[in-house]
Amino acid sequence: MNNLSPNSKGLDPALLRQHPLEPWCSDDVQTLHLAAQEDFSKLDDPLEAFLTLLECSVSKQKGAQIFKEFQSWLKEHPQVTLTSLPKQHATALQHRALLLLTDSQSSHVDGLINIYQLTTLDSATLRLHVRKLLARNCYKEAAVLGKKLNLQNELNLEEVCMPLILQDKLSLAESFVTGHVHLEKQLVFLLDSWCHPNFSVIDMISKQFPHLATSKKSHPQIKPKLLAKHVFRLAEKFNIDQGLCPNALRKRRQDTLRYLMFKRFVDNSMTEENWSDHVQTVVADDLELQILLVEMLLKYCGREKAAQWSLRYSLPRHRLPFVVWNTQQSLSPELQHPSDSTQSEEWTPSEAHCQKFYQVPLAKEKVKHVETLEALQNCRETLFKKGSVVGVDMEWQPTFGCGSTQHVALIQLATFDTVFLLDLCANGLRQHPETILFMRSFFSEQNVLKVGYGMAGDLRCLKCTWPQFVEEPLKIEGMLDLLNVHRKIQCGKVSGAQRGPKEVLVGENSPEKGLSLLVQQVLGKALDKTEQMSNWTKRPLRVSQIRYAVTDAYCLLDVYSVLSAKPASFGLPRDLRSITVTQPEKNGHAKQKEKKNKKMNQNSNKEECQGAQWVSPPCSDTEKGLLCGKEPPEDSPPASLAPQQLRVVCDNMLQGLGRYLRCLGVDVVILENTDDHRVAAKIAQAEYRVILTCGQPYQTLRSQVGEGRCLSLDCSEKAKDQAVRVLKHFNVRPTPCDVFSRCQACNSDQYVALPRQDMIRMLKQKGFVQATDTSLTPPEEEPLHLELPRYGPQCKWASLSDLDPVALNFPGGAPIQLHTVPPTLVPKVPHYFVCTRCGKVFWEGSHFDRVVSMFKEVMHITDVHFKRNGGNTKVEGV
Repeated sequence: MNNLSPNSKGLDPALLRQHPLEPWCSDDVQTLHLAAQEDFSKLDDPLEAFLTLLECSVSKQKGAQIFKEFQSWLKEHPQVTLTSLPKQHATALQHRALLLLTDSQSSHVDGLINIYQLTTLDSATLRLHVRKLLARNCYKEAAVLGKKLNLQNELNLEEVCMPLILQDKLSLAESFVTGHVHLEKQLVFLLDSWCHPNFSVIDMISKQFPHLATSKKSHPQIKPKLLAKHVFRLAEKFNIDQGLCPNALRKRRQDTLRYLMFKRFVDNSMTEENWSDHVQTVVADDLELQILLVEMLLKYCGREKAAQWSLRYSLPRHRLPFVVWNTQQSLSPELQHPSDSTQSEEWTPSEAHCQKFYQVPLAKEKVKHVETLEALQNCRETLFKKGSVVGVDMEWQPTFGCGSTQHVALIQLATFDTVFLLDLCANGLRQHPETILFMRSFFSEQNVLKVGYGMAGDLRCLKCTWPQFVEEPLKIEGMLDLLNVHRKIQCGKVSGAQRGPKEVLVGENSPEKGLSLLVQQVLGKALDKTEQMSNWTKRPLRVSQIRYAVTDAYCLLDVYSVLSAKPASFGLPRDLRSITVTQPEKNGHAKQKEKKNKKMNQNSNKEECQGAQWVSPPCSDTEKGLLCGKEPPEDSPPASLAPQQLRVVCDNMLQGLGRYLRCLGVDVVILENTDDHRVAAKIAQAEYRVILTCGQPYQTLRSQVGEGRCLSLDCSEKAKDQAVRVLKHFNVRPTPCDVFSRCQACNSDQYVALPRQDMIRMLKQKGFVQATDTSLTPPEEEPLHLELPRYGPQCKWASLSDLDPVALNFPGGAPIQLHTVPPTLVPKVPHYFVCTRCGKVFWEGSHFDRVVSMFKEVMHITDVHFKRNGGNTKVEGV
């Protein structure tokens, strides 16, 4: 037992600690392999010797090789197991193996657990070991071991998961609870509690985890918007009712309400009827949301509308702004209870509408409403004729992430002479066996060509409407998705091969996107998308809704006819159905190379962002050169760009970055909270913008827009640092004259200059100050001439005469945000500047100096920039 010769039988494992065998100290892999095959067989207790070798291992690399050799040896000697040893000795080995778990590489943990059967140890011993790890702040190791040792139900979820979440390791916490229903609910409810408006991350960290207070990956990650997203994602994954997450749901509803206000009163892209329907659904009977609605209405459109909605919900007086309650008293009975009924509509729209938008060449009588089984049978007889071509579209109620699963409310099936509207809200029609059979037969019929646009989304919604299609999937035959065809056309345009007719194809600055853009490119007129976000579950449908639904399905037939008749004109093959958009499968070598390159990018100290290329300066008349990602000659650095020449779209994870870039004059589109990240690709393609994103969406987005037009940024960086990185990457050199040349709220670069006298008049007109208040009277020497701010040359300036003198709205419908102007500030500020798109009010203040100071490392500053106004030109906004 005391002989150290490797040729001796019965080697004492304990002596290996003091006198390791010479072969085990060798760095030669082959020598180590031969030693393992020979010497493990000579040991009286290989399991104990193996632990000793691991404990004595000097380096992780040597330990890994020993581990690999022992596992290989065990496969050839299955008789060597822990059960063959005395119970007391086996338990002692288990305790030693347990201590090695935290020191071993993660890939060895499973092997040690299996070899030494650690799951059979007393649960109290295992639990104590994990708790010791938690006490040492080894949260990751504790969570991994807790899961591998099946201790989830015996550990406190908050002790394990809360520090993981604070360290930006939510995925590990998610993995820890997966498969344990009560723990899944606890995790979701924990995250939801953090969405409460009174929750303070800093207080929680200082009380429960003070050692994390200095961590860079703690409270900055705990943001209500991001938390709410995780709550809904996990609720869907774990099949938990969203109604059990009141805080996240309220946060989502608040964001949705802000979005609806923007769409109605700033973007002006939603009708009053649709806006009202959605607002009532989102607000429901939540008192706090009702009050928020009234406050926002006061901001966007004035006292009268705010008072009307406060009366609708019978809000208590003490919760209302005084100006709203005061306006209630002066409303006439008709205005106090306005009717929701809409005026009767004609099927044929106005001449101006017909000149602007694509029109369906069908009379109203050719639109058939399918609400009964008899009508469904007539529809089947028409559609299932051999050689039929059918345009397919579907409508459902938008929930903006605040409701349950979306179900299809209306299916439009268009032929060249008839459009069928399959009303799934009709009594009993949706779940009738004949309806389900009709859907299966229609989509599987090979002799009927079904033409759609972006059918993946429609098919997903069909599965939510009919769970039977999940259990027994639909068989799809004879389908042509024009989205693939459209991508082919767009790729040809981006690469410079504009093969289509010039009088039909639109330019790169077109505001249209999606199907509307395709219709404009092929047929010459865009679609009217006003009713797109309608309440499609409300009956009866308005005429404008029916007209929209019919148009969306029928236009597919017209587009298909033109493209199939002249495919070469649009750079398409003869057989449109041969066009597919698939990503080539990467082989192992390519994946390994991509992983290596990604790691190099992350470790590099260079300023360049991952996966992005330097782009050339724009052409003299357009910015297409910039946004197509062309590289400059190798022997010359990229030319310096003005902020106005860079046009980007920011993912909703980078909204702070987008506002900073706007502040410096960059043209930025920022996705809404409810937008899917794929919307960024659509906007980038339609408007020739560069995508700024972070995390997993990068690979998907890059593949859709091409090289040089997608940048991946580090989410852990502050928005200011991200902005500096983007500006350096594109070599954009803003000047002080660019600061505030764009509105940070809406991206507009058009302002109207407003003298103090007019501001006082408007504040009194709208009741924000008393009409008899003399403290706001401007000085008699108030100059009549108003000098534009330093960023004046970079902007467009509108005339004050464009403002509605009564409603104080701009032509686009946005009211001046007078409520943001403190009355006490008015005597101190001689003039104001108002964004004509959203109505945001700016004035001279201290914010300008802070911005210049923040970005001085990338800003081009000369003495000329500070000669105006004595170098004190500053702008402030609320």
